[in-house]
Amino acid sequence: MNKERLIPLIVAAALFMENMDSTVIATSLPAIAADIGTSPLTLKLAITSYLLSLAVFIPASGWTADRFGARSVFSAAIVVFMVGSIGCALSSSVTDFVIARTLQGLGGAMMTPVGRLVLLRSIDKSALVNAMAWVTVPALIGPVIGPPLGGFITTYFSWHWIFLINIPVGLVGIFMAQRYIDPIRSDNPERFDLYGMVLAGVGVGGIAFGLSVAGLNLLPWTVVAALIGVGSVSMAAYMMHARRTDSPVLDLTLLRLPTFRASMYGGFLFRVGVGALPFLLPLLMQVGFGLSPFGSGLVTFSSAVGAMGMKTLAARIIRTFGFRNIMTVNAVVSSVFLAACALFTVTTPLLLIMIILVVGGFFRSLQFTAINALAYADVEPERMSRATTLASVSQQLAISTGVAIGAFSVEATMLYHHSTELAAADFGPGFLVVSVLSAMSTFYFVRMPADSGHQVSGRRMVVISDPTRESEAEEETSRETATARDQRLS
Repeated sequence: MNKERLIPLIVAAALFMENMDSTVIATSLPAIAADIGTSPLTLKLAITSYLLSLAVFIPASGWTADRFGARSVFSAAIVVFMVGSIGCALSSSVTDFVIARTLQGLGGAMMTPVGRLVLLRSIDKSALVNAMAWVTVPALIGPVIGPPLGGFITTYFSWHWIFLINIPVGLVGIFMAQRYIDPIRSDNPERFDLYGMVLAGVGVGGIAFGLSVAGLNLLPWTVVAALIGVGSVSMAAYMMHARRTDSPVLDLTLLRLPTFRASMYGGFLFRVGVGALPFLLPLLMQVGFGLSPFGSGLVTFSSAVGAMGMKTLAARIIRTFGFRNIMTVNAVVSSVFLAACALFTVTTPLLLIMIILVVGGFFRSLQFTAINALAYADVEPERMSRATTLASVSQQLAISTGVAIGAFSVEATMLYHHSTELAAADFGPGFLVVSVLSAMSTFYFVRMPADSGHQVSGRRMVVISDPTRESEAEEETSRETATARDQRLS
């Protein structure tokens, strides 16, 4: 297998392990809580502690990769994640479980951005779209198959295996990384921005954690608002600090690049919608339609089938139409299929639901591939680590925002209907809200230059000539020729 295919698969395997593990625990909380002697509500701290750890440590990933080498940090991140997984399986109390999940978050915070950095430093830009197509798949199918897989393992085996299955995957990932990934590191690593790391960690952690718990109903709204408020103030302080330092932990000057800016701003809005989908759809299937967790998972898995079908066509589609055309149109198309979920009712045939999810999964996966590849099209090699760090922070915040907006929309609909229990009719407005937000990403994509990312897409630009300018150029050439002839004759 060639390098352009092997390295993306190594990175994708690690990211799949992380994305699946972050959601697989949801359906197994009651069994785990009963086994260690606590309540499922208390044990939800394990979910939030993982998200908090993930958000706090992501800003340090870029500098760590530059200082110690992307391959070494990527392998070490898998080791840390595996140790956290073993800790979860051996936990006998809430404290043990929360500590183990925090350790998993630390490993995950390094795996995602550093995994992308490994990819960017190992693959030529001309092959980046194909590589991103493979790496995009885990982010889409992990949250989808996580809940039903967790329910299946817990029902027919033991909840401990949810975490222990990470061990063989992690060992294979480490072996493959050490053997096939080059030991690339920065020759002149920058000074670590500790003060900026604290500000950015508190800011990203406060905002992401606050938005995440808002969707779980773990804390009072006053506490949630305080978390988001403190996080916002800390991020504002960080922005002022970043202007005064030469090596910020989050390099906001990257947003001056048109392609990176469109990918961050447009990608954020698009991810808000997709971030809400794994939260809203299983709830609709289980609470609204009465399906079992396993049955719900089989239905929602359809979107993963569409995502897998996209990976072989993404590069060809983007090369044919270009980034701007694809991302502008596809953002609307993907949002339409997201909004279609609002039309699902108890009487809607499951086959029709699955068809809509398959086709929607295809277009969403195509958009993710384009967004991820375009982000690094114009980034210089020495700034790649900063770019992957900033992109990972943006993605984490977008997903948390999507969950919070989806949850708020459902709760607002329940208040409007004066209902005390969730029903299928309460989910429609939530799907519509997040689909509109996703469609708004078109505003950033349509403003990109027509040749955006051409060195990555491989699309050759057609230059349209101006007859007036050509005529003027010919007259100027004739005058210059006549002048030169007169000079020779004189």
